[in-house]
Amino acid sequence: MKLVDSHSHLFLEDFQSDLPQVMMRAREAGVTHIFMPNIDSTTIDAMLSVCRDYPGFCYPMIGLHPTSVNESYEQELAIVHKYLSTSREKELAVVAGHLAMPDGYVAIGEIGMDLYWDKTYLKEQQIAFERQVRWALEYGLPVVIHCREAFDYIYDILKPYKTSSLRGIFHSFTGTREEAFRMLEFSNFFIGINGVVTFKKSGLPEVLQNIPLERIVLETDSPYLTPVPNRGKRNESANVKDTLLKVAEIYGNSPEEIGRITSENALKVFGMLK
Repeated sequence: MKLVDSHSHLFLEDFQSDLPQVMMRAREAGVTHIFMPNIDSTTIDAMLSVCRDYPGFCYPMIGLHPTSVNESYEQELAIVHKYLSTSREKELAVVAGHLAMPDGYVAIGEIGMDLYWDKTYLKEQQIAFERQVRWALEYGLPVVIHCREAFDYIYDILKPYKTSSLRGIFHSFTGTREEAFRMLEFSNFFIGINGVVTFKKSGLPEVLQNIPLERIVLETDSPYLTPVPNRGKRNESANVKDTLLKVAEIYGNSPEEIGRITSENALKVFGMLK
C-alpha cells in the first residue's frame, strides 16, 4: 500500500527526540511522500533541515500561517517572497527543475484565515492571504489553505480566481456539506481529510458521502489531530493509515484503492504525478 501525507509538521520540536523513528514508522506504514507546510519565519530553517535530511521523502512549502499574522505581517511576507524568489533563481539554474532540489518549494502554504482565537488582525489576514494566492499564480505553485471560522472570507477572496489556473488543497476540512460543495466549485482544488474523520462526534463521514473520492487527499496535520485509536497522543505521519481505514469504510472501498486514488490526487496537486 502506498500513502501520501499531504500535510505534516514533523519539523516542530515535538519530534526532536525521535524523528528518525517517526520517519521509519511512516515508511513502514507505506507512506511515500510527506509534504511540510511552513508556519512563519521562525520555522523555515527547521523545515528545510528536515527536508534536506530526507530528500525524496519530505517536501517543503513556504508561506505565512494566518495565526502568525500580526502587526509585523509585511516583514513576514517579505521573507516568504524572498525565499520564493531565491528558489526560482535556483530552479532556473538547475536543469532538473526545482523538485530535484531539497529546498525547492512545492506549494505556498500554509496560508489562509483563522478567526477562531482572535479577530484583531482580520484585515491583515485577508491581505496576507490574497497576496500569497497571487504569488501562487505567479510562481505556478499550488496553495494549501487553512480555514477556521473564516469560510465566507476565504471563499470571497478565492472567487475571482475560480476560472484561473489556481490549484490547491483545502486543508483539514471540517465544514458542512454545503461548504464542501462550494469548495468543489474550484475544479483544481482538493479537500484534505485527517484524523478528525475518525472522531466520534465528527460530521465528516456524512459530508464525505457526497464528495467524489477523486477530490480527496489524506493528511495528518502532525503533531495535531491524532486519529482514533491513538487520539490524545502525539500525531505522526504513520497514523495517516488510520485515517485511510476510516475513509475506506465510508466509501465502501478497499484501503488499497483508497490509498492509490488519494495518493495520486496529492501528487497531482503538487505537480509530481507523471
